Amino acid sequence: MNKNNYVIIVVGPTAIGKTALAIELAKHFHTEITSCDSRQFYKEMEIGTAVPNKEELTSATHHFIQNKSIHENYNVGDYEREVLSHLDKLFNENNIQIVVGGSGLYVDAILKGFDNFPDVDENVRKEIEQKYDELGIEYLQDELQKFDSDYFNKLKEENPQTLVNQQRMKRFVGVSKSSGKPYSSFLNKNEGKRNFTPILIGLDADREEMYNRINKRVDIMLENGLLQEVVSLYSNKHLNALQTVGYREIFTYLDGEFDLTFAIEEIKKNTRRFAKRQMTWFKRNENTKWFDYKTNISEIINYINLQLK
Repeated sequence: MNKNNYVIIVVGPTAIGKTALAIELAKHFHTEITSCDSRQFYKEMEIGTAVPNKEELTSATHHFIQNKSIHENYNVGDYEREVLSHLDKLFNENNIQIVVGGSGLYVDAILKGFDNFPDVDENVRKEIEQKYDELGIEYLQDELQKFDSDYFNKLKEENPQTLVNQQRMKRFVGVSKSSGKPYSSFLNKNEGKRNFTPILIGLDADREEMYNRINKRVDIMLENGLLQEVVSLYSNKHLNALQTVGYREIFTYLDGEFDLTFAIEEIKKNTRRFAKRQMTWFKRNENTKWFDYKTNISEIINYINLQLK
């Protein structure tokens, strides 16, 4: 680890103000911002992913924003390789870099890395999507239990209600079916080493305030054209990138299963649930320093300066 390099990582739930804080920090430390929001990578998805607006993008240099296509197969392992190389280059210009985003898995990719998994065959991926559409989450659970019963039972103990979310389950099953080996056989093989010291900053709010901010953001997205954006992407609704809150519910409306009012309420409800999961994930890291989202920037900068050696 190069203790002279620092990555300030701003985390927290959706709509809490992470982008605004990251920009202020980037200005103060005369540095740049790298995104670890796993949906803001995609250039076709702008409104529903709350991509920083033009003013925000010009206020500080941003990276990994709308740099991929929804048609590309891009996963957390790809991101880990790309972002570490990217940070190495940025350290040549400034030993302090800013990372911001609410995707816990991608934050962990930066901090410690992940095991290397084989690529999932495209035919297998399509088969899983088709079967999932027909049979639901039970299909994924049955397949994982068949291929990797020990790991299935471990997950069931950790989360008996829903096991794990659908995208992760698809990944587990896809790796197992493509490789012919249990998903768990690829775990704990890689111990990532980093050439920087992380400084983790978390933004928080009481639950009512957080939920109000989420509801307001959804309303703003709709005013800015979320419905039209999702309509334009309807033919691609099967793609993994679009299995996302805000898109999925409107696809269901377009399929005639919801009316629009109900779809909007579902977006708000599911975003609130997503925010709760984000906080659960981020709170696991005891090294994160949490601040109320209204905290004066000077207080946060003072804390960061104490961590810089």
